[in-house]
Amino acid sequence: MGIMDGIRVVEVASWTYVPVAGAVLAEWGADVIKIEHPESGDPQRGLAASGLVPTGPGGVAHMMELPNRGKRSVGLDMATTEGRDLLLRLCATADVFLTNFRPQARRKLRIDVEDIRAANPDIVYVRGSGQGQRGPEAERGGYDGCTFWGRGGPADIISDPDDYPVMQPGPAFGDVIGGLTIAGGISAALFHRLRTGEAVVVDNSLLATSMWATGASSLAAGLFGIDRMPRGDRTRTPNPIVGTYRTADGRYLSLVMLESDRYWADLVTLLGAPELADDPRFADARARAENSVDCVTTLDGLFAKKTFAEWKEILADAKGVWAPVQTASELLVDPQALANGYIRDVEAKSGTVFRMVPSPLQFDETPPDLTRAPDHGEHTDEVLGELGLDMDAILELKIKGAVL
Repeated sequence: MGIMDGIRVVEVASWTYVPVAGAVLAEWGADVIKIEHPESGDPQRGLAASGLVPTGPGGVAHMMELPNRGKRSVGLDMATTEGRDLLLRLCATADVFLTNFRPQARRKLRIDVEDIRAANPDIVYVRGSGQGQRGPEAERGGYDGCTFWGRGGPADIISDPDDYPVMQPGPAFGDVIGGLTIAGGISAALFHRLRTGEAVVVDNSLLATSMWATGASSLAAGLFGIDRMPRGDRTRTPNPIVGTYRTADGRYLSLVMLESDRYWADLVTLLGAPELADDPRFADARARAENSVDCVTTLDGLFAKKTFAEWKEILADAKGVWAPVQTASELLVDPQALANGYIRDVEAKSGTVFRMVPSPLQFDETPPDLTRAPDHGEHTDEVLGELGLDMDAILELKIKGAVL
């Protein structure tokens, strides 16, 4: 039994940021009904259809699968009288209404809070936006590549101030963080409704999510009057065993051994230089900080003697915290990730099996079984039948163009 079994979500959203929240709830067992325009559908579908984003084996459109797995798709034109009536009938059966439509579009389609609440006063109404629901830019859209990554601070924080800002690590980087945040907010709102009977409005934005992620830097900026945390020569560090080191084959290992006196002797022994434990230059944390250039240079030389694979084996039993700096493809076969169910197999409609990362929460130590994203309007007949419409009525709506 999924933790959200019995919860129904009506999703009127597109692209990735807010739909990811629906995907998370679907993983948890909710019935998530994705509303798409009968002709255009979610514009994200067009990226693969137009060739702007490649499809994988079996026609797998990865940027549709990521935020839409596990849902049911209903092709419905909310601008028509019949389509809007069906939407409200669906909302009357739902617990959550989830949208990322901007205020102007919500007003035009009459799907704002008061409109949906007229059909279901107990529904939890959820909005995801670029910059928030208030202020001079409430009507503006946003994408994670600019709103989350640029405006919210990450690009500036990690970039060389004398060069162009670094782009975010990959597509949907901020979107999936924001979507997971929304899913958590929905869970809290449903719990609140259960306790009090009150249905609340839940808001999240890409800007708010990014500011939360970079909150330590903003806090420091206000306290110390700095725009960036201090950076400099990696060899001039108060703790040489917090940092990144390069291996013989050009790969990297990340060390975060904060209690350096506790871990120094064990580390240098594993590195094949136990004599460094008694070297007066590196005898304790203070000495290593005072002689950090020598210490980092010495460690650089030691790590450069063996390959990435060799060091992973040697450091497997290290007492301090370290990690290999891995690629995306290496994560797909990471033994620890596999053992915990952090990679799941999904079967596409074509029969192709591909691997996808589930949401990062598990209940009762059980990873979710993921199912594919729906085709455009794949479940229209099924969902309308559940509302009590017979096939003749559904066909009439199809002829009018109200549904797909």
